[in-house]
Amino acid sequence: MRALRYAFDEALTSLGRGWHSGLLATATIALALFVLGAFLLVTANLERLGAEWSGAAEMSVYLKDDVTDTERRAIDAALAPGVVIASHEYASKAAALARFKRTFGELASAIDALGDNPLPASFEVRLRPGQAAAQGLDALGQRLQQTPGVVDVRYDRQWLDRLLSAIAIVRGVGLVLGSVLTFAAALTVANVVRLALYARRDELDIMQLVGAPQVYIRGPFVMEGMLQGGIGAAAALVGLAAAFLALRGRYLVPLASAINFTSIQFLPASLCVLLVVGGMAVGCLGGLVAAWKS
Repeated sequence: MRALRYAFDEALTSLGRGWHSGLLATATIALALFVLGAFLLVTANLERLGAEWSGAAEMSVYLKDDVTDTERRAIDAALAPGVVIASHEYASKAAALARFKRTFGELASAIDALGDNPLPASFEVRLRPGQAAAQGLDALGQRLQQTPGVVDVRYDRQWLDRLLSAIAIVRGVGLVLGSVLTFAAALTVANVVRLALYARRDELDIMQLVGAPQVYIRGPFVMEGMLQGGIGAAAALVGLAAAFLALRGRYLVPLASAINFTSIQFLPASLCVLLVVGGMAVGCLGGLVAAWKS
């Protein structure tokens, strides 16, 4: 415990003496973790969006205007709940027109000018989430396309799969870029700590001659790197939170409302703690490298 207290006090003193170079290392770590945190923030919200949309995924089965009652009952039977389908609801031509006018009120007069109702009757099908439902969806869509009385089939799963693929790509790019910047930050910390170590070379030689334990000789430099990493990570989180709050009211809330998303949220507390711990680990690694090789 005394060694830890000594390392902490000496690290603070060293940071105060070489604050110019220490600021560079801290800023490098802050930049690396800011970029990584921004990618995590984006992908976390995109994943939530994909989960919400997947849970509300629907298939629309549009019927011909001259569909018979027998054909409609056959289609209704084909849409019975199962592995792919959770539930379905029939919407007549009149119901489709009323819903259109309710949703697009400014276009109500334009559609009335057409005379006859141009909107088809349809079955609105709610799909089950999960891989099993996704595997059977294409086969169901093709079977419904060939069913008498059906004019077209549209479903959400295809573009949802594209969205999830895009999320995976964004996450991969963020991890690669964050890893590169983190490696650069560790090297920067190592060089800064090494400079501090060289500046105290005579003092360290004397401590070795009198038999001081290595934890008292090298420990302060490892602690210095850890402090730089922790301060840089905290600065990155503060900057990320400030940017999020600045953009939230003006851009993010209207965007969430436009795409029918519950809310765009900041990083969870567990991920924020993980970023701070990661920053401290990067700084600690840089300090260890500098102390070990010097």
